Formats: sequence, structure tokens, C-alpha cells
Amino acid sequence: MSARIDLAALPHDFLWGTATAAYQIEGAVAEDGRTPSIWDTFSHTPGKTANGDTGDVACDHYHRWREDIGLMRRLGVNAYRMSVAWPRVIPGGTGPVNPKGLDFYDKLVDALFQAGITPSVTLYHWDLPQVLQDRGGWPERDTASAFAEYAARVAARLGDRVKLWATLNEPSCSAWIGHLEGTMAPGLTDLTAAVRASYHLLLGHGLATRAIRAAAPDAQVGIVNNLSTVHPATDRPEDHAAARRHDGHVNRWWLDPVHGRGFPTDMLDTYGVELPYRTGDLETIASPLDWLGLNYYFPAHVSDDPAGPAPHVRSVRRPDVPRTGMDWEIDATGIETLLLRLTEEYGARRIYVTENGSAFPDVVHPYGTVNDPERQDYLERHLAACASAARRGAPLAGYFAWSLLDNFEWAYGYAKRFGLVHVDYPTQTRTIKSSGHRYADIVRVHRAQTRRAA
Repeated sequence: MSARIDLAALPHDFLWGTATAAYQIEGAVAEDGRTPSIWDTFSHTPGKTANGDTGDVACDHYHRWREDIGLMRRLGVNAYRMSVAWPRVIPGGTGPVNPKGLDFYDKLVDALFQAGITPSVTLYHWDLPQVLQDRGGWPERDTASAFAEYAARVAARLGDRVKLWATLNEPSCSAWIGHLEGTMAPGLTDLTAAVRASYHLLLGHGLATRAIRAAAPDAQVGIVNNLSTVHPATDRPEDHAAARRHDGHVNRWWLDPVHGRGFPTDMLDTYGVELPYRTGDLETIASPLDWLGLNYYFPAHVSDDPAGPAPHVRSVRRPDVPRTGMDWEIDATGIETLLLRLTEEYGARRIYVTENGSAFPDVVHPYGTVNDPERQDYLERHLAACASAARRGAPLAGYFAWSLLDNFEWAYGYAKRFGLVHVDYPTQTRTIKSSGHRYADIVRVHRAQTRRAA
């Protein structure tokens, strides 16, 4: 049975969008002056990605972007969350701008507006120029300054049209998965480097926020965090303490500093790593936000693991609960809980769900359709939870489905498909899935309701 979505709870100017990331879809990694990113290096390192997959071609969006805008029009969306590739715009990490790189995004933005689609630009979706990694990467303060310089250049070019800006996408993944767990680029397993990277990512966010506003005074600037509800695996006090630490690791460490609360002291004790504070840094990190971005996929159930690495928790896989093709637990109530937490605990004035979606195995039928009822059900249930949160007071202003297209899913390669649109990688043929058609129906109904109410 389809979940009932209370579309009347959503504002009349709600942004219905889809989302992508540059390295996951663009391809053309060595064209028109682009230099390697850390993900080029990581994916070309044997054993780092499933089947040795890379983003060299991906969805070939760099050449097929007009077709992809046409798909968005068929879906009826009025917004598109895209990211800009830093090594395409500033190949040296710092210094001269690559005109062809900026020209690509300039044309893309113009074409989106012509199609009636509002672009939302994310400046960093994990593709740090390799030249900056060679100089130390995010554990070094200079990278935060370089990021602000890059942000200023992009905002100066696109800011006359683009109003919605995100500085960072999921900095927790960049810091913890990339520098502590080592399963994402740059592939380090160093707690000190990870904590320092986390600090400089947030410092870079603050510096970039100021740089964007200086270049584009009308800009609406936010940050995108991947958050989870956190539950203790048992009622043992040790597991409750572990849940508190995990909440600090994935949620509070990233939310508290940008809201002027500083870094959580309990987590500073847990990590035992001295932060590279300088006078004024915390004020910079807490530069006022116009909006918050929430990426939500699954809840966390954890137990105490005193012998494990910081934060000394172990994820527990619950039996007999529905799961996606990523083996992620499905719990739509989590997105409502988090939207209300951002509203009530952090005082968010405007929130966008910047990513939400699911991977399942897809089959293209001989007559050219893709039926994906599990993904459609996931979409409906999470949209229903979003609408419920809005009804309860969350200032939800938009929803961006992850993802427009099947794409390069980082270390999982091409085996996992999140798209509302199926991509046959050998031929680059695009096919809207049943979940995409359902999303288009939901958008259409909401628009019809708001027209009648006007």
C-alpha cells in the first residue's frame, strides 16, 4: 500500500528536485584542462573500488548534460542540486582559473534556468584536487584557505544567477570515512589526521561562506550534513553511552560548531586530539547560515566497543528489518525525527532535504521499462515523513531525490543504483524508472493543489 503524503503540509513554493555530484556523473576527467582529484587517484588504486570501477566516463554528463536537463523536465522537477568540480575550475588547486571549466558550469546554469529549473550549487562534493592532497590535504590549514579562494571564484562567475549555495557536502564522510576508516578518498586511517581534517573542513566552510557572500551578496548559503538517528543496541548503560558518542561523532560534531556552540567537549575527550585552534576560528566556523541541508539514508544501532577505534562503538545489524540493496536499514521515521531535531534543538530557519534515496537491483525489461517498486515505496514513505515533519513545524523548503541518474557510487563502483533514471553504462541510454514516474506524479499533484489553493 502506498504511503499517504500530506502534500498540503508543504509550502506552495516547495522545491522539488533531484541531486547529483560532479565526479559521480561528469566523466571527461582529462578534458578541457581538468586535473586529477583525490577520487581519480583513489579509484585508480587497485583494490579500492568494486571491480576497479572509476569515474573516468561515469554518465558522460559533461557531454550529455542537455539530455539530462531534458530528463529533469520530464520528471517535472523545478530544482537541481549539482556540484562543481574544483579540479575542473582551478586545476592547480589554487591560482589561475581554467576558463573552459567555468564555462561548462556557466552554460549548464543558463540552460537550467531556460528549462525552468532552479540550480542549487554545492562547491565541494569530495573531489579535492590531487595537487592539494599532495601538499597535505584537509589536515592542513592551507586547504581551508584554498577552498575559500575557489568558492569566491565560482560565486563571482555564477552568483548573478545562482542563489542557493552549499559549501560542503557531508564533511563527516570526507573526514571520518576518508581519513579514519580509509574506505573513501584519500584512504587514510589516522585519527589525528581525521580530526584535523574535520576542523579544517568546517573552517573552510566558514571562510567560503564569507567569500560567497562577498562575491554574491544575494546568495543563500548553507551546509549539507549526512545525519542519522542513533539508537543503543540494548538497554545496557554502556550501549546508551556508546549511542551518545556515536551521535557526537556523526551529528553533534558537525552541527554544534556551525551553530556557535563550539566542538562538543565529550567528543574532544573521546578523540584525545588537540584541535588546531586559532583566534577567531570558531566565529568563522559559526558564520550565520541561511539554511541547513539534511542528507538522510538510514538509522544507526550501536553498541559499546571499548577496544575499537574512536569513538569506540560498533554498528549492530538488526535482523528481520527491511533493508536496501546497500544493506542499509529502512526507517522513514528517522527523517522526520531529524527534521524536527534541527528545528527544535538547532533553531533551523529553513531546511532542505538535500539527499534521500535508495539503491536496489534494477532490471530493464525487454520492452524498455524499469519497474522498481521497492525504491518507489522508499520514496513515498520518506516523503510522507517529510510532510509530517512540515505539518509539525519543521521549516522544510525542498526535497532533492538522490539521485537523478544511476552513477559511480564511490567505492561501490557501478554495482549500486540509486537513480530515478536508469543508465545503461555501455550505451549511456537513459530510462526513467517507475519511481521516477511516481515522483513526477507527486510533483504534479502538489502543484495542482497549490494552484487550486491560490
